[in-house]
Amino acid sequence: MKKCKAQKLLATLLAASMVFSLTACGNNGTDSNTNTGTDTNTGSEANTGNETSGSNETADATEGEEATDNEGYAGPDWETIDAMSYDEKSDALYDYNLGEFNEYYQVAKEEVTDLDKRMALMAVAEAKLLESGVFQPVQSNGGNYAISRVVPRTGSTVLWGLDEYKWYTYLVTNELIRSEDRTELVAIWGESETADDWFTNAKAFLEEKGYTLSDTYNNEISYQLVTWDVIATSMTSDSYFISCTYSGLLEYDAVNQQQPALAESYEVSADGTTYTFHIRPGVKWVDQQGREIGEVTADDWVASMMHVADNDGELGYLMTTTDGCGIKNYDAWVNGELSDFSEVGVEAVDDYTLVYTLEAPFPAFASMMGYGCFAPLNRSFYKSQGGTFSAEGDEYTPGNYGTDPSHIAYCGPYLITNYTEDNVTSYSANPSYWNADAVNTKNINIYYNDGTDTLRAYNDTKDNVASGCGLNSSSLVQAQQDIPDGETETYFDLYSYTSATDGTTFCGWVNINRATWTNYDDTSVGVSAQTDEDKLRTREALSNQNFRLALAMAFDRGGFNATSVGEDLKLVSLRNSYVPGTFQSLENDTTVDINGESVTFKAGTYYGEVMQAQLDADGIPLKVWDPNADDGVGSGDGFDGWYNADNAVAFLDTAIAELEQVGVEVSAENPIYIDIPCGSFAEYYSKRANAYKQSIENVLGGKVIVNLVEFEDQTSYTYSYYRISNGNEANFDAAPGTSGWGPDYGDAQTYLDTIQPYGYMCKNIGLY
Repeated sequence: MKKCKAQKLLATLLAASMVFSLTACGNNGTDSNTNTGTDTNTGSEANTGNETSGSNETADATEGEEATDNEGYAGPDWETIDAMSYDEKSDALYDYNLGEFNEYYQVAKEEVTDLDKRMALMAVAEAKLLESGVFQPVQSNGGNYAISRVVPRTGSTVLWGLDEYKWYTYLVTNELIRSEDRTELVAIWGESETADDWFTNAKAFLEEKGYTLSDTYNNEISYQLVTWDVIATSMTSDSYFISCTYSGLLEYDAVNQQQPALAESYEVSADGTTYTFHIRPGVKWVDQQGREIGEVTADDWVASMMHVADNDGELGYLMTTTDGCGIKNYDAWVNGELSDFSEVGVEAVDDYTLVYTLEAPFPAFASMMGYGCFAPLNRSFYKSQGGTFSAEGDEYTPGNYGTDPSHIAYCGPYLITNYTEDNVTSYSANPSYWNADAVNTKNINIYYNDGTDTLRAYNDTKDNVASGCGLNSSSLVQAQQDIPDGETETYFDLYSYTSATDGTTFCGWVNINRATWTNYDDTSVGVSAQTDEDKLRTREALSNQNFRLALAMAFDRGGFNATSVGEDLKLVSLRNSYVPGTFQSLENDTTVDINGESVTFKAGTYYGEVMQAQLDADGIPLKVWDPNADDGVGSGDGFDGWYNADNAVAFLDTAIAELEQVGVEVSAENPIYIDIPCGSFAEYYSKRANAYKQSIENVLGGKVIVNLVEFEDQTSYTYSYYRISNGNEANFDAAPGTSGWGPDYGDAQTYLDTIQPYGYMCKNIGLY
C-alpha cells in the first residue's frame, strides 16, 4: 500500500434500529446536540425538497436517446493490464476511468492564491468525477425523525474535524425536549453572537420552560473501536471515543467560531507558509487516574508529527503536498530522502512556541487543527509505554501505547473510567482540564448497540437510559402510538423533530478492478456465486462508463432510504454530489472556463451551482443543484437528481452496444451479475440491500441481476468493504451507500483528494 492513502472513510455500520455512521476520521459535521441515541445526529429541520418518483427533472435530460457515441469502443486492454503489477494496473485503470477528472483536479489544486477561482475549478473537476460513474453520492447523516434530551447546537456543528466529539459543552435535560421548544432554541442559537451569549440565553429559556439540567450524557452507537491512539487511526469509529480525551491547538465552539484552546494565539507569516502557535502555559498531562505526568509543551506536537510519520498510512496524507497541507519536507522524510527530522516543518522553538512551516500557502491550514493528526503526544509517556520513533533512529513500534484507556495520556475534558468492549465506555470530567469551568456535562456513557433489537434505542430513550435516539422505521411506528404518562399526545407528536444533515457523504461504489470473491481475512465467508465467465463479463461491464451511469440512474435512492427513515423523510438526507453543494460559496465574481467558454459566476454562487453548470455543458442528465431548494437559498440535498428510469435505460442501451463490440452480450437471457454485500444479521441492512436489488433489476429489465452476498454478523460484513486496507481486498462489485467521507478541513480538496491516484477512497473502486 502506498503512502498517500487517505483515511477518513465513513461506513454505515447502521444497525437495524439506527442510522449511525462510521466515519474514518474527521468530523461528520453533525449537530452536536443531536448525536443522541444510536441513529443519527439530530438538529434543526432540513428542507425535504420535492419528491420525484422515477422520473425527476434532470438537467438537460435526453430521455430515450443514446448517452454517447459508441463507435469504435474497445474497452480496457485487459491482456496488457493483467500482465502488470498491482500498482501499475491501478494506475492504468485509474487513467482509463478517471483521467479526465484528475487532469481538471490537479489544475484546481494548483490555484492557491485566488480562493474563489480555486473553488470554482474544484466544482468543475467534481462534475467530471460524477460523470465517470465510478461512484454515486447517496446520502448524508441526519434527515430522520428523532427525539432527544440534548439541547440543540450546544456543541460544534462545523462540518470538519473532530470537535463535535468533545461533548463537554453539551446541555442535557432530564426531560425530553418538546418539538416547539427545540425550534425556539435553534432560533435563539441563530440570534446569539457568541457561545457565551448562546449558553446564557439557552439556560434562561430552559428554566423558563420548566426543564432541569442533567450532568450526564448517554448515547448508544454501533461503533467498534480498534485503537485508542488517535494519531494512528483513520477511523471515526476510533476517534469518536478518543477525541474528548485531548485538546487541540484551536477548537470550534458552539456557534462554530474557532477559539484558542491549547494555543492561546497564533500568527501567520505574510507569505502564508509559517504558522506560529503560542502554547498555553500550565496545562497538565495526566494518566487515566488523573495523576499528573507532565506539562503540555510545544514538543508534544513535534512528537505527534513523528508519530504521524511512523503511521503515514493513516493520517500522513494530510501532511503531504499532494493530498494535504504540505508540511515542509514531510514528503522527503517519509520517502527516505531526508535523514534529519529537524528539517521537517514542525519546530518547538521553546516550551511554549510551536512553528509549522508549509511548502506553499495552504488556505485551510488553521481549520485542520481539530483533527487527530494535530493532536499532541506526550513524548515521555509514550516512551514509557514502550513506544519508539523512527525519527530518533529506532525501529518504530507503538509498544503498548493506545492499547487501552490506561495506555494513553489525557489533556482533554474527560478521563475514561470504564471500558468494556462492545458494552459501555464511561467518562468523567477531568479535574485538571485547562477549561474545566466550561464543562457542562460531567459524565458520559457510550453504550454499544448492535441493532438487533430495533426498538432498544427508542425504549432506552423513553426510560432515560439514553439521552436520545433517531427513529427508524420500527420505532417511528411505536412513537406514533405511545403516549407518555400524563399526556394526551404521542411521543412523536410531542417530541419529534427532523435531524439536520451534515457534511458526511455516503456513497455507492463500483469496483472496477475486483480481485477477490471472498473476504480477504476469512475466505470461508462472503463467497460469491459467480462463475469465472460471470466474473470476466462483470469486469468488462463495470469498466464501461455508460454501464456505470445506467446503474447509478437505475438506483432509486429515495426508496433505498425509505427502508430506514420512512416514506415521509426519504428524500431529506439524499445528497447529489460528493462535496455538499453549499460547502463553499464565492466571495467575489469569478470567471472560469466551461468547455471553452468563459463563464462568470456572481459573488455568493455556491459550489453546487458551478458543478451543475459543467454537467449541463457536458449534456449529462444529472441534477446536483436546485436553486429553489431551502426557501430559495439553493441546495444539492433533499431531492433525487440521479434516479431516472428512462435515462438509465438509455445509458444501458449505449453500454450494450459498446460491450457487444468487445464480445460481451448483455440481455435478459444473458445478464450481468453484480454482487453486493448484505448484512442478513439485521433487518436494516437486509431491507436496504433488497431495495437496491429490486430497483436495479426492475429498471434495467432484468439485464442486470444483483446477487445479495449475505453476512451473518457485523464483523464479517464490515470486512467485505469497510475494514479493507487496499482495493484488492474489496469483496463486492457494487456497494450502495455503505461507506463515505466526512471533511477534515474547510476546502473541497478534503473530499476530492480521496479519489485522486492513491487517494483513500480509491480502495472502494478496487484500486491502490
